[in-house]
Amino acid sequence: MNDVSVLSEDVATLPVDDVAKLLSIPVSRVHQLVRDGQLLSFRRDSDVVVPADFFVESEIVKGLSGTIILLRDGGYTDAEILRWLYEDDDSLPGTPVASLAAGRHREVKRRAQAMAF
Repeated sequence: MNDVSVLSEDVATLPVDDVAKLLSIPVSRVHQLVRDGQLLSFRRDSDVVVPADFFVESEIVKGLSGTIILLRDGGYTDAEILRWLYEDDDSLPGTPVASLAAGRHREVKRRAQAMAF
């Protein structure tokens, strides 16, 4: 979890309870997914939230987990990973998180590998 300023207020988020309902899993399992690098969370006001863009229907966006783990292994903090996922990248185009949601996870992982090593 990270501080309030990690992502701008215009990034839609879901409280952990809503993520658990969306994925049909217990709240404790959502926290485990965060610890394991499958998801990232941060504090917004007094709530622990997860970006809504991390989900398509009731599933985690394909390629997100691998990207998070790759960047964590490369020494990036969760706050840095969150910021990177939402930065515009002209070579994608758009943001890495939007590219993941659009099914371009290989391109995102290539850029993450270049950053991490």
